[in-house]
Amino acid sequence: MDFFGELYLRSTLPFLSESVTAREADYLARVFADVPGPEPVADLGCGHGRHAARLQASGPLAGRVIGLERDALSLAMRRPGFPVVRGDLRALPFREGSLSGAYAWYSTLFAFTDEEHVRILREVARALRRGGLLVFHTVPHERLAASPGAAFQRTLPDGAVLEEASRFDVATGRDEGRRTLTLRDGRVLSASYAIRYYPLAELTALLESTGFSISWVHGGLDGEPLTRLSADLIVGAVLRDA
Repeated sequence: MDFFGELYLRSTLPFLSESVTAREADYLARVFADVPGPEPVADLGCGHGRHAARLQASGPLAGRVIGLERDALSLAMRRPGFPVVRGDLRALPFREGSLSGAYAWYSTLFAFTDEEHVRILREVARALRRGGLLVFHTVPHERLAASPGAAFQRTLPDGAVLEEASRFDVATGRDEGRRTLTLRDGRVLSASYAIRYYPLAELTALLESTGFSISWVHGGLDGEPLTRLSADLIVGAVLRDA
């Protein structure tokens, strides 16, 4: 089973409250407020469109958001009001220089191999206009290194039981785990995952090698500086002139 399919959607939806989504969308609206136009801004791995629908409806990105998603169920359940294409991050279905910006949330860009991460960032660089803005969210390497092991079991509001165990390898920067969701009808969804978390210095080098320059690094949705205690790592990077 593909981890980023029905399992991921059904196990994460209960934790994505409207208040959480509103705060994240407000952050994105602020950082994209001055993005050049009129080209669209892509939500890379838009899922069911919780950010895209809000940003498309009002604010500085109103009418300019386009979603990209691979999972068919997420597309079937997406919120209305914004255009979306089905596609893969490693081969973006966008023309060269056709986007003013792009964003990706919850480590979406880094659920592949290191070689594929280079390919993904080069694809984003190809699709962006010069000076275009890439914004992405992940978790600080240091936070995972401080607590490398995690395991939990929880009953979700719909009665499904969610179980997960993971282990972060500090040397490789990969968090590997397995998630199992037992639905009320007895059906079991289970899959393994591996997500790469880069130290900031490595992330900076990766971005620079693929044509980007970091404009800012935030440790949270209020734009606060990144510290050893930060729960979030949010990066804004601009595509350099050739």
